[in-house]
Amino acid sequence: MNRITKNHKSLSYIALCFAAALVCLRTQAVARAQTPSHTASNSVVSVSLEPEDLTLSVVDNRTGSRWQQEVTTGGRLANIRCNQGLNASWRDTNLGLDLRMTVEIDGEKPEFTVTLSADGELRRPLRYPHPFVTESGTYLVVPMNEGISYPVEDATVDTMRLIAYGGHGICMPFWGATDGQQGYMAILETPDDAAIQILRTDGKLCVAPEWESQKGRFGYERKVRYVFFDKGGHVAMCKRYRVYAQQAGLLKTLDQKRRENPNVDLLIGAVNVWCWERDALGIVRDMQAQGIERILWSNRQNPDVIRAMNEMEGVLTSRYDIYQDLMDPNVVKAQLRSVHPDWTQDAWPQDIMLDAKGDWRKGWQVRGKDGQMYPCAVLCDKQAVKYAAQRVPAELKDHPYRCRFIDTTTASPWRECYDPDHPMTRSDSRHWKMELLRYICDDVRLVTGCETGHDAAVPFVHYFEGMLSLGPYRVPDAGRQMQKIWDEVPERVAKYQLGHTYRLPLWELVYHDCVVAQWYWGDYNNKLPSLWDKRDLFNILYGTPPMFMFTRSYWDQNKARFARSYKDVCTVARAVGYAEMTDHRFLTPDRSVQQTEFANGVVVTVNFGDKPFRLPDGTELAAMSYRAAGM
Repeated sequence: MNRITKNHKSLSYIALCFAAALVCLRTQAVARAQTPSHTASNSVVSVSLEPEDLTLSVVDNRTGSRWQQEVTTGGRLANIRCNQGLNASWRDTNLGLDLRMTVEIDGEKPEFTVTLSADGELRRPLRYPHPFVTESGTYLVVPMNEGISYPVEDATVDTMRLIAYGGHGICMPFWGATDGQQGYMAILETPDDAAIQILRTDGKLCVAPEWESQKGRFGYERKVRYVFFDKGGHVAMCKRYRVYAQQAGLLKTLDQKRRENPNVDLLIGAVNVWCWERDALGIVRDMQAQGIERILWSNRQNPDVIRAMNEMEGVLTSRYDIYQDLMDPNVVKAQLRSVHPDWTQDAWPQDIMLDAKGDWRKGWQVRGKDGQMYPCAVLCDKQAVKYAAQRVPAELKDHPYRCRFIDTTTASPWRECYDPDHPMTRSDSRHWKMELLRYICDDVRLVTGCETGHDAAVPFVHYFEGMLSLGPYRVPDAGRQMQKIWDEVPERVAKYQLGHTYRLPLWELVYHDCVVAQWYWGDYNNKLPSLWDKRDLFNILYGTPPMFMFTRSYWDQNKARFARSYKDVCTVARAVGYAEMTDHRFLTPDRSVQQTEFANGVVVTVNFGDKPFRLPDGTELAAMSYRAAGM
């Protein structure tokens, strides 16, 4: 009896609390409804700012579509003031920071910018503006390396954080969401200390920007531009970003670069070959005898071999180089059997990069004689050009390379350096990385390649190794076990790396006529033989050349297959090498049949599916085949 009475009292108390909570929620809802939002508009879009939580909502007047932001951060806002127009100030109590914001519609365009400013320390990244909620049936557009789309309802996709200041993040600072026609995109106009978070609201994927500190402080104004589309989907996003890239001075075409250095033409339609066999000249001659005429030979050679290759028609001679890693001399002496010939050992310790605690930054790791892994130090980007100037011209006097591949420069992030003799912000790091590539490209006048890729380097490079390979979805340990051939295909590689339902040619739609995109050297065309055909089809669809890596025995066993890959892929890559990709479309709902179009009139259609597809002119396109028209 006592227990029952006690339970009744407990239930009554719970009921009272629940009722009080409902009253509180209703009161808050009424208060919010009674608090007028601040609105600005033009003939195309209407943008409203909600004073209670600083969310933005947008109405596209052309279609009636409404985009609404949702709060996803745990920060507490206080002292919110919304001033005349779309201006606000508030205090983020978690960050201990007073922030200011201006929202400005850009003329009569369907675009507006959000500018953020603050004075003081930024103890952790600021995630604002809030993410726009996505709708069922739409997909995210993310320029991860070449590009990927994520259906917003796909529960198998991992949430993730991608930096905007390095190749292993987003290689162009934008993202978007679309149903294939209508949608929005956001351009990070200040990307050097920015990132994006792919997260979920109500079970659906969305994207939020993040702003990191500049050496511990908020620093300069941060700016993001939002653009809304009534048609065009991911293609329209890329073409809008191409306009932005041109205005930012990033758009420099391969045709312009060829006029400055005629050797650039040797790159167009050439297969990139990585091979460490001693008889390099014999292999190149054998390749050309098989019909593989245009070759970027990437591995270093002695002067006589370089000269002989230079005399061969269609061969571009190159070699690997790096201006990032160097090893502690004590570790070299005690644990290493050899030193990489391209490490800048003379930089220890005066030119290495220091972090905020004064410790040297850690880079690539190598295994010592005791089986332990030892990290290299990272060369300060501000010092890299000095070492390149000492190394490259001297070598070219008797090693007449026409090309040079610079590893890691655009793959590794822009980094801060706290050494008082050569301090850097991330913006400084970007500047000096680009100065290194500009030196190789312009001053030394070599065809220039770099790893993974980032559009900050477009004016200074001719090709990127790794742009076609989506970083998170390469085979395990691809950077160390490059020559390992995989007979078994990892699920993530098949689903995302070579998954036609996910991939998008975002990079090609922006920069196809500016930089040649290639696979990563641990993720080349013949890496997974069962996916070789499909990888060739992606090259053909995107108008990009293949990459081969092989031993002499593997070459001898697969000559005919290599020759077929070259003929199918490089014929198209050569035909469209200087042309802008103007369109990409899905011809079937399951995305198994896709089509690209180029500015010179070439149209490529690829059937990734397992059934024939009938083209509008009645031609039947077989499964796993392609058609290239207009060449």
